[in-house]
Amino acid sequence: MIRLARDTDLDSITQIYEEILDQEDTRPASYTNWQRGRYPTRDTAHQALKEGTLWVLEEEGAVCGCVNLNGIQLPEYSQIPWSISAAPDEVGVIHTLVIRPRLSGQGLARKLVDFCEAELRRQGKRVVRLDTYEGNHPANAMYPRLGYRFAGATEFFFQNLIHEVLNCYEKAL
Repeated sequence: MIRLARDTDLDSITQIYEEILDQEDTRPASYTNWQRGRYPTRDTAHQALKEGTLWVLEEEGAVCGCVNLNGIQLPEYSQIPWSISAAPDEVGVIHTLVIRPRLSGQGLARKLVDFCEAELRRQGKRVVRLDTYEGNHPANAMYPRLGYRFAGATEFFFQNLIHEVLNCYEKAL
């Protein structure tokens, strides 16, 4: 089941972030380029929850993933040659889509992406956009399989905390 997050979900969401960061510590190269204590944090999730844009994927009563779904296009998006033109209010953006690491490979990320697309259609959006770290090989393979078009890559200085190159994708709804 996918539903809007509640305050009581924050511990589980924070735990998922920490599990991903723990997994990152074991890799020779990062998939996420996230930084412990900087992004994502409990405050990241809490802010999205307050804005009503944080959704959780729940299986058998346990939160196993989440996503922040809103219309916020980061300033760096203006550097991307998007092929689908749309007014800002016609664009939905997928941010910080996560699945508990031990559950990866079970189609749960796809389930969340499918939900995001349906929810954005319900909201009257025409296009969905997202970005992912250039080194996130699983995500960079998954999005094209789900019909997303690579629109370009650019340097981001995310929240003045993390400097990185992100690949940007889009899909018409």
